[in-house]
Amino acid sequence: MKPHPLYFVRINLTLSVSALVANKLSRMKRGVPFSIENFYSLGTTTSVQKAMSRLTKKGQVARVTKGIYSRPKPLASIPSIKITAKAEEVAKTWARTHKYKIAPQGLEAAYRLGMQTQAPVKTVYWTTGPSREFHVGNEIVQVKHTTETKLRWINKPEGALFRGLLSLSPEHTPISTLHMAIKRLNLQEKEAIQVLQKLSHSPVLKMWKYKLNQLESRLRS
Repeated sequence: MKPHPLYFVRINLTLSVSALVANKLSRMKRGVPFSIENFYSLGTTTSVQKAMSRLTKKGQVARVTKGIYSRPKPLASIPSIKITAKAEEVAKTWARTHKYKIAPQGLEAAYRLGMQTQAPVKTVYWTTGPSREFHVGNEIVQVKHTTETKLRWINKPEGALFRGLLSLSPEHTPISTLHMAIKRLNLQEKEAIQVLQKLSHSPVLKMWKYKLNQLESRLRS
């Protein structure tokens, strides 16, 4: 009894999708997480998932969390050890895939700008999406749901400074500390003044208005 013609069509379709997935995967940078959704244009959802599953079993790709994969990258000093991805990049890929906003939470932002000397115990991000944790090897990144207000000016220098100020007390933060943060943002004087003016007009930062104005005056002098 001869197999039905559709049988061969299904096999050829599966093979072609597998080849397309493998080909696209070979061009992806190692150690950088990506969403499987980037591959869905190559075939049906089921065929792409099956192709990715086969490549995972072969070790050509690693599943770091649901729907997110990475090409393993050999550690330079010990090639036998493979790095899949950084937990922070996985969190960002997850947010980008679902179109959530995401940014380092207040204490993390303050630390990165030199306004906080002690590093946070955990790496925490704020997001408009649901709260969750990402585990990659020994790395853990916690993502906490927050309001749109705290995530204003995403990917802009004023946003980083804004979130840093939210976690600090104006009474215990000297002008010199704010000045240092502005320097770390690598802004020209005109840009820095615009950032300070924007933040001083934010109702959320009304307690900071006096010090922000003081710093602005210092930059103008």
